[in-house]
Amino acid sequence: MATMSRRFRQAREKIESDRRYSLEESCQLVKELATAGFDETVEVAVSLNVNPKHADQMIRGSCVLPNGTGKTVRIAVFAAGEKADQAREAGADIVGDDELADKIQGGWLEFDVVIASPDMMRIVGKLGRVLGPRGLMPNPKTGTVTEDVAGAVMEAKAGKISFRVDKTGNLHVPVGKASFDEKALAENIMSFYEKVLQLKPSSVKGQYMKNLSVSSTMGPGIKIDVNDLRTRTR
Repeated sequence: MATMSRRFRQAREKIESDRRYSLEESCQLVKELATAGFDETVEVAVSLNVNPKHADQMIRGSCVLPNGTGKTVRIAVFAAGEKADQAREAGADIVGDDELADKIQGGWLEFDVVIASPDMMRIVGKLGRVLGPRGLMPNPKTGTVTEDVAGAVMEAKAGKISFRVDKTGNLHVPVGKASFDEKALAENIMSFYEKVLQLKPSSVKGQYMKNLSVSSTMGPGIKIDVNDLRTRTR
């Protein structure tokens, strides 16, 4: 069994385990408890009242965080001709077709996002066993298979995140860095929250979001009052 570090224990003692914090309190606490020697990533975890075994309850989507993720995103694009030129101009890190696929098959994985024009899926489809398990397979539902590859590149560079519910009904996404100010973190969390709300399946009855918490890379989870978030929705 993994032992809990002294630093983690001290951080957890500052949190009331049975309390649901407001958005402002949560952002303040997550910054205060991020005491590691690097700029920790701030993540949100959501427990949903869904059954991913049902196709209509497989929650999957994407959103552009208004303040970005704080991470430099490396983008690989499968495109040819004019679309390839547009992707390069938009800031893609590598653009190609068959040669890029061969490079990836050979073990090269120095990218965080893969975008493809629809006509390139005949090539990308062969990479399913490599990209799929890593969550990198392009998909129209997340906007990574698109005719507008330049727009997709710019969104990814600006802080677009993609998410998919796991088999236990949970979502985990990065929403910034501990160095972000509290307002920026709060705006990012709200953007993600509102997007997940939009994806609520009509077949789900009762409470949709059971729990929502925020934490830094090395810090404990802080439960956010979902009712507080609900009152802020536009």
